[in-house]
Amino acid sequence: MSGQEKAYAPGVVGSPVFATTHWSVVLAAANAETADAAAALEKLCRNYWYPLYAYVRRQGFGPADAQDLTQEFFARLLARNSLAGVAPQKGKFRSFLLVALRHFLSDQRDRASAAKRGGGKEMLSLDAEEAEGRYRLDPLERLDAEKIYERRWAMTLLEQAWTRLREESVAHGKLQQFERLAEFVAGEAEVTCVAAASELGLTESAMRSAVHRLRERYRALIREEIACTVSAPEEIDEELRCLIRVMRQ
Repeated sequence: MSGQEKAYAPGVVGSPVFATTHWSVVLAAANAETADAAAALEKLCRNYWYPLYAYVRRQGFGPADAQDLTQEFFARLLARNSLAGVAPQKGKFRSFLLVALRHFLSDQRDRASAAKRGGGKEMLSLDAEEAEGRYRLDPLERLDAEKIYERRWAMTLLEQAWTRLREESVAHGKLQQFERLAEFVAGEAEVTCVAAASELGLTESAMRSAVHRLRERYRALIREEIACTVSAPEEIDEELRCLIRVMRQ
């Protein structure tokens, strides 16, 4: 895919208005270092570092070692000339990251000192306390490392979309409405809460319409977030099905 190639809008098959995505920017610069590709890769890594941390923790590493390893992995990934090894056949960013991390951990098995990791240079600022807090909430007893990685990937993607939905509501001066309707937007149940409609000064019909619009926008934002991690528009639906499957596990 070239940097100028068009893709398609989320939910609109055949509409040539889909902007070039973050991962496709990286793939377009497979053998040529560019500022845009480096920035796109850094943004993706910054957004999706936690699933990798959870994967490393599930491999048996303690919190400190997991943080060091995750940090060094990104330091190497984001280092100069690292994009030269990225090729279109790498596919989805989710798959590329996991394969790259596995290779990295394999190379690190013989290293005994965490102090040597990363060379004292941080490429991304990782919140160790937040990461470990989130990790403790993961259902470790029934998920292996790869499934934890997939689930945290899915959750991170949904959180990104939800944050954007909230920010859009704030921008339109509808934060109060968003916060009151959030429970209905996130679920699929029929909206029948008279109290919520009354609090917002809406009729039940208007409330149902507002929830429907928010749900539709949330779904579109989820697709946009997915689009940022795939190399071609036809992969969006496949990745969406994967997300649904992972969340049902």
